Amino acid sequence: MRVRLLFLLLTGLVLCPVPGHAQQVLNDMVIAVTNDRAGEVRALLARGVDANSVDAAGDPLLVIAARNGSVGAVDALLAAKAKPDTPNGHGDTPLMLAAIKGNLEIARRLRAAGASLDPPGWTPLIYAATGGQEAMVRYLLDQGANINAASPNGTTALMMATREHHVAIAELLLERGADAKRQNQAGLTALAYAEQGNETELAQWLRAAARGQPLPERKVIDEKLPSRIRR
Repeated sequence: MRVRLLFLLLTGLVLCPVPGHAQQVLNDMVIAVTNDRAGEVRALLARGVDANSVDAAGDPLLVIAARNGSVGAVDALLAAKAKPDTPNGHGDTPLMLAAIKGNLEIARRLRAAGASLDPPGWTPLIYAATGGQEAMVRYLLDQGANINAASPNGTTALMMATREHHVAIAELLLERGADAKRQNQAGLTALAYAEQGNETELAQWLRAAARGQPLPERKVIDEKLPSRIRR
């Protein structure tokens, strides 16, 4: 038996796994996902690459696809049973990264696959508000995201929108019922961030919301103006 096995090895009829080769295949997959080469992604999946593989940095393939806006790769990975909520080492889920980038196409695909709107810790809604992605904020709210979900340090989407000078998003959140009285672990409210950032009009909205008063009429805001850029 040993002689036969030796013969097969010498003649190349038995292929032993080569760790270096497996790593190269995974590297090829990461590159294909990053660049949205969906055909190559499907081919590598067919060769046996696990759709839930992670790269050297600990990022799952679906996280890489969402971060890079690789819609075709997302489709291929989800079809191969990639888990939609597996986070990277920083706790970022694919939907969180799609949210901060404002990629609605990917967000819709992830939601259809069962991605959570409110994972523990930071949430897609907080990320969307931080990134100034108003259409994504609307989508997530319409999907049922918890408007007052808080990060581990107590930060909410309303606080982040205010801190980052995304006034239209902050006003939208207030219109949808965001709690203006919430405080984070530093004892700061959205109003405190508005006052720190000299957002006087938004501060009026926040004071009214905190008092349970009718909100002022919304004014047209151009967030491309220098006054709306992070200070």
